[in-house]
Amino acid sequence: MSRPRVAIVGAGLAGSLLAGYLARRGYPVTLYERRPDPRGGQSERGRSINLALSERGLDALRRVGLDGSVLAAALPMRGRMVHAVAGEPDFQPYSLDGERAINSISRGALNNALLDAATALPGVSAVFGHQLVGLDPKTAVMTFATAGGQVEIEADVVLGADGAGSAVRGQLRAHGLTGEDIEFLDYGYKELTIPARPDGGFALDPHALHIWPRGSSMMIALPNPDHSFTCTLFWPLTGPGSFESLATDAEIRGHFAVHYPDVPDLAPDLLADYRANPVGKLGTVRTAPWQAYGRVGLIGDAAHAIVPFYGQGANCAFEDVVELDRCLRECGDEWPAALARYESRRSENADAIAEMALDNFVEMRDRVASPVYLAGRRAEQFLQRLLPQVYQSRYELVSFSTTPYAQVQRQVRRQHQVLAGVAAAVGAAVLVGVSGALRRRR
Repeated sequence: MSRPRVAIVGAGLAGSLLAGYLARRGYPVTLYERRPDPRGGQSERGRSINLALSERGLDALRRVGLDGSVLAAALPMRGRMVHAVAGEPDFQPYSLDGERAINSISRGALNNALLDAATALPGVSAVFGHQLVGLDPKTAVMTFATAGGQVEIEADVVLGADGAGSAVRGQLRAHGLTGEDIEFLDYGYKELTIPARPDGGFALDPHALHIWPRGSSMMIALPNPDHSFTCTLFWPLTGPGSFESLATDAEIRGHFAVHYPDVPDLAPDLLADYRANPVGKLGTVRTAPWQAYGRVGLIGDAAHAIVPFYGQGANCAFEDVVELDRCLRECGDEWPAALARYESRRSENADAIAEMALDNFVEMRDRVASPVYLAGRRAEQFLQRLLPQVYQSRYELVSFSTTPYAQVQRQVRRQHQVLAGVAAAVGAAVLVGVSGALRRRR
C-alpha cells in the first residue's frame, strides 16, 4: 500500500529535517519554499542569527546520523564571557564541570546541510520560488504563486514548517480553524560582525558566548569557523539608548564609546554594518490548535515561535520533528491520530520554553553581572555538588538534557523552594550564632 503524499511548506531547518525523517518512514515528500534555493546564494544580510545547537537538537540529528557532519562545522561554547563596561571579562561556565558546551553554528550552513541530506534520500524533492497563497484544508489542495503564474498542487498531508510568519497558519486562520496570539517585544535586533584579527586569529575567546549586559539592553557574539564573530544587538526599539534614538554617525559612535567601549576596536566596520543591516522583530507566537482535519499540521516556529534568548528555537523545532515521528510510529502512521497526539504532547512544552526564553532575556541583559545573581549561582553550584542526583540548574536541564521543557519548569520551581529553605536555614543558624556570641560577651 502506497504512503500518503506529504507536502512540507518551508525548506528551512525544521522542514528539511522533517523531510528526512518522513522519507525514512517511506513517505514521498515534496518541500515547497518561497525563496530561491539557499544553497545557490547568500543569506539575507543581517538576519542570520547564529544558532546555539544543544542536546535536544543534537539528539534529533543523532537519530538520523547527521550529528557528526553538522558538528564538524560548529564551535563549542562552554560558558558565557561577560563584558562589563570597565574591567576584565568574567567567564561563567554553563555546566558544573565546565566541560559541557552548546555549539555555535551558522543558520545557513546548517540549513544547507539538512537540505542536502533530505534531498539525497529517495522520494524527496524540493521546489523553490513557490509562495503559498491558498490552501483548502479539507482537500489539501494548495495554490502557489510562482514566477510563471499561479499553480495548484494536490497532496494528502500538508505540514507548515514555514516559520513565525507561516502562510499555512495564515490559511488555517482564514478558514477559522486555528487562532493565534502574537506578542511582540518592544525590542529589536541588529547584526554586526567582529572579523578575524589581521593575523587570522580570533579577536575574542572562541570557546564562549560573549555577552555585553547593559541592564535594559545587551549585545552578544558567537564564534564562526572563519574566526569571525557574529554579533547581535538586542536594544529597545524606542526611547533612550534605542535603535530609533541613534540617527547620526556621531550618535552611533558615541553610544558605543560609552556603553560598549571595547567593541569599536574589535569591529572596524561597525558603523557600516550598523547602517546597512536591518532591525529585526522579536516576538512569541502561540497557536491553537496546531492541526486540522487530520491532514494539515504546523511544526516549529509556525506553531510556536519563541524569542531567541535561550538558544532553543531550532532545538525545540527539532524536538517537534522527533515527537511527530514517534507519534506516527505509535499510531500506525494514521495521520489524524498522530497529529492530535503530537500536539497534545508538545503544546505544554512549547509554552514552557516560551516563558523560560523570555525570562532568560532578563537574566542575560541584567542579572549575569549582578552580585546577587552571582551569589545565587554559587549557592546553586554548592547544592549541585552536594546533591548531584537531585539538584540541577535550569540551564543544564534545558541545554544538556532532553527532559521535557514543562517538566524542567516544574523541577526548577521545586528546587528554588529547596534553595530558599536552605538560605533561610543558614540565615537562622547565623542569627543564632551571633545571638549566642553576644550573650556570652555579656
